[in-house]
Amino acid sequence: MDPLMLGALVLGAVVGYGIRFFIAQKSAHSLEEQSKKELEEARTEAKSIVVEAKEKATTVIENAQREERERKQEIRQLEERLLKKEDAVEKDRAGLEQESERVKKEETRVHDLEVEAKKIKDHAVTELERVAQLSREDAKRQLFKELEESNKKEMNEALIKFERERKDALDGKALEVIISSLERCARDHINDVTTSVVELPNEEIKGKIIGREGRNIKTFERLTGVEVIVDETPESILLSSFDPYRRELAKMSLERLIKDGRIQPAKIEEKVEEARAELEKRIQTLGEEAAYECGIMDFPKEILAILGRLHFRTSYGQNVLQHSIEMAHIAGAIASELGLNVAVVKKGALVHDLGKAIDHDVEGTHVEIGRKLLKKYGVDEAVIHAMESHHNEFPYSTPEAYVVTTADVISGARPGARRDTVEKYIKRLEEIERVVNGFEGVKQSYAVSAGREVRVFVVPEKIDDFGALQLAKEIAGKIQSDVQYPGEIKVTVVREVKAVEYAR
Repeated sequence: MDPLMLGALVLGAVVGYGIRFFIAQKSAHSLEEQSKKELEEARTEAKSIVVEAKEKATTVIENAQREERERKQEIRQLEERLLKKEDAVEKDRAGLEQESERVKKEETRVHDLEVEAKKIKDHAVTELERVAQLSREDAKRQLFKELEESNKKEMNEALIKFERERKDALDGKALEVIISSLERCARDHINDVTTSVVELPNEEIKGKIIGREGRNIKTFERLTGVEVIVDETPESILLSSFDPYRRELAKMSLERLIKDGRIQPAKIEEKVEEARAELEKRIQTLGEEAAYECGIMDFPKEILAILGRLHFRTSYGQNVLQHSIEMAHIAGAIASELGLNVAVVKKGALVHDLGKAIDHDVEGTHVEIGRKLLKKYGVDEAVIHAMESHHNEFPYSTPEAYVVTTADVISGARPGARRDTVEKYIKRLEEIERVVNGFEGVKQSYAVSAGREVRVFVVPEKIDDFGALQLAKEIAGKIQSDVQYPGEIKVTVVREVKAVEYAR
């Protein structure tokens, strides 16, 4: 090889190596600068995060300290109120002890005076016997003999007067027995209203209850028969219906839906059925508790279940189950004073309105329905005779029947027990529903809005769309002719068709 060419190759290799070495050094220097820059930025960001964390920690600590101070202040205020109440109680106790001591001393003084008066009276009688030389019994016989001989006419008049006064005393005793029974057995009554309140956890849930285009609230009202009033009060909903059973069913169902959180038509139907089953168990328990309270242990379970339904019935605003329990106590007290069969009287009083529990579903008066129920489940005939005469539909066949009727009058007539206005209002709503349910094809109907509207749900297989329009007109005409009411009543006929199929 030519030496000149070899030298050129060597020189080219040296120059290439130098250029690569220079480029490598420059790249390394650039990477080192970039690493330093990123490290500095990371340190700056870390300092910023630490400062921000310290500020947040300071804020949290200050809030916690403020809340702690507020709690300590509330505790101090509560302790001060408790100390004041303890001082007041201690003063009252000391005053009562002083009063008790004073009363005991007064009783002792009165007793001593009575003993002294008796001694003086005995001494006076003894002195009279000694002076007259005649004993008390001898003086009494001699005085009566002289009076009989000289005042026979006056004696006869005195006997007549004595008999009259004795009769007045007996009448007073009878009145005393009745008043005593009432005072011992009268119960507190709360007049039933026509609305129930359901508390809500927040305002947002009202939108869920209403649903898209109102479908949830419409389904709920159709299934329960109550009117749902949403916008009257904050964080609460009013359920309006004249029927306490419907209101309780709606309240239980709505509370279950709110707790579940999933509010839509299918879930509404599920929760209403769950609430209905639970309410039936509660009704059985109410009947058992009522019988136990009256000391009655041998009623059939079927009778107790029907008796529990009276908790959801009212008579002139008076709860029928509470009225029956009160009657049982009053009748038992009267029967005990008169020496009658207390057990029969209490049983007859407790079930006297049993027919009212199902008189919406069965033809006949509540007395007739109650007699049939008691006979069906084998209740003693004496109990049936005791309850059947309280509205004079059947003759009084036993003394116990008079006592049950008397207790009914006492319980219903005492001040504050009943309200006529509410009863008339409820009867008008019941009459509206009765008229509507008489039409063929009507599945169920509910009178709402204080009787200003009646919602009618029809069987879709029997009533078509045009038939629904005609039915609304016929119902409105029937109500107008058969029911007395103020203002006007809106008739709404609802025809709902559901198509259900299962994929298997």
